[in-house]
Amino acid sequence: MTDWNVRPVTSADEPQWRELYRGYREFYGVPQDESKLDVVWSWLGDEAHETHGFVAVDEQGRLGGLAHVRRFARPLSATTGLYLDDLFTSTEVRGGGAGKALLLHLGDYARDSGLSVVRWITAEDNTTARRLYDAVATQTSWVTYDIVS
Repeated sequence: MTDWNVRPVTSADEPQWRELYRGYREFYGVPQDESKLDVVWSWLGDEAHETHGFVAVDEQGRLGGLAHVRRFARPLSATTGLYLDDLFTSTEVRGGGAGKALLLHLGDYARDSGLSVVRWITAEDNTTARRLYDAVATQTSWVTYDIVS
């Protein structure tokens, strides 16, 4: 089993991050568009932007997974939470603990930052990921809606 170190993404991670993010887009059937990767990468490099990235790194310095998060207000509880927009592990390491390491790190990060929850959505048929999610989190009863503009 690989020992995964989770840390914030750095500028040196760009080539491996791009490879992972292309894999993420492919997994969800989103067309490849380097201009979209450019935008997301620029967000991750901008400390003032709401989106922040974390990566799971093995002993050789290879990235095995990524997570993109942002804080969000929770008016009913008068707290702030952490929203996980993207979580992806490469097919080569899937099932090897990188995803779990990322999720556990985000839980620790949220607690250490005084955030009340880490929240995310996933596709109903994403059974492999849902096995991991069920092991580290509680599924809620909320249903998601979108108004596309």
